[in-house]
Amino acid sequence: MAPEDQAPARRSTLSRRGLLRGGGAVAAAGLSVAALKLPFFSVAGAAQDPATCRATDLSERERRLVISNWTGYIDPRRNPRGTYNTFQDTTGITVEYNDDVNDNAEFYAKVRNQLGSCEPIDRDMIVLTDWMAARMIGLGWIQPLERERVPRLHENLIDSLRGKAWDPDRTYSAPWQSGLTGIAYNAAYVDEVGSFSELLTRSDLKGRITLLTEMRDTMGFMLKVVGAEPEDFTEDEWYDAIDALNRAVSDGQLRQFAGNNYLQQLANGDIVACEAWSGDVIQAQYDNPDIKFVVPEEGLSLWSDNMLVPNLATHQANAEAWIDYYYEPEVAARLAAWVNYICPVEGAREAMEQVDASLVDNPLIFPDEEFLADTWDFMPLDDRQSQQYEGDWSDATVG
Repeated sequence: MAPEDQAPARRSTLSRRGLLRGGGAVAAAGLSVAALKLPFFSVAGAAQDPATCRATDLSERERRLVISNWTGYIDPRRNPRGTYNTFQDTTGITVEYNDDVNDNAEFYAKVRNQLGSCEPIDRDMIVLTDWMAARMIGLGWIQPLERERVPRLHENLIDSLRGKAWDPDRTYSAPWQSGLTGIAYNAAYVDEVGSFSELLTRSDLKGRITLLTEMRDTMGFMLKVVGAEPEDFTEDEWYDAIDALNRAVSDGQLRQFAGNNYLQQLANGDIVACEAWSGDVIQAQYDNPDIKFVVPEEGLSLWSDNMLVPNLATHQANAEAWIDYYYEPEVAARLAAWVNYICPVEGAREAMEQVDASLVDNPLIFPDEEFLADTWDFMPLDDRQSQQYEGDWSDATVG
């Protein structure tokens, strides 16, 4: 039996979040420095009405489904007993699964002209992070889900992911996986780094830390450092946070904005602490138990990547069958055992007993309410703010 046919398997390939980490300040999706300064979200006149910009659903006679998701974000599709093939076998729906979402802004740039003009993108489902999901829902580019076709979503979604301001009843979105942004350090080289302020100021860390290239993650923490709230901040507070980031760069505290080998650098001591994503750290700990994840004093950034049905999708009912399937606790547990991010499905922790008992008590996959009590999200930005703040971020990170 091939190793990836065995359950549970642990992936060692590039993670979903790993694709966001470029060799410098620019994400690995291939965005240029100049592109980062473009008004990604300037789409005047592009708003649509999902009630009128919709296609006839062909799901009943065409048992197929086309999905765009992030790389390394599903258990192996070649495994005949994996979640992907089990879905196809049990439903009779053939899935064309594309791992072509490399970056939220890049994907937006690829589809905005079509969606903004009520034209199809030849996808029945796309998976995007909270802030981009909110943006597309706000523009009217996403179809509402038929509630009766996704009963498990509404029954089994964990409490911490309910009531989001941009989709309070989960009318348009279903979390695929969630994650936390915090701090990682290598205990073989330094003592615990307990706060983001420490990360930016401790002398033994100087020149030996990295920050993430994802603006909302890093700037959320910078806002916390200057006493502001990432979920509701003013323009003055934003510039206080940018100034604090510029100081960390100019003082030499920062080695770089995280490259795609930041955990490898952490493991071998090239860096000793960093801003990090929870799922990446779990994967690294399999090989190096000295790598630790810390809940910083400033709290944790909690985010989700969300399943969305775009306008003019022609197989919406099949997409809803996929959502409902992955909200079955046993299926969700099998997926979580592979990807190692926060499982959004209530009951999956109990199901994990039969899948991989070693993961049942891992708070980075199944955090309890106390663990999540001090998490935060990043404030939704309008078009002007997006253009302005992305430009500020580019100036700070590229120089």
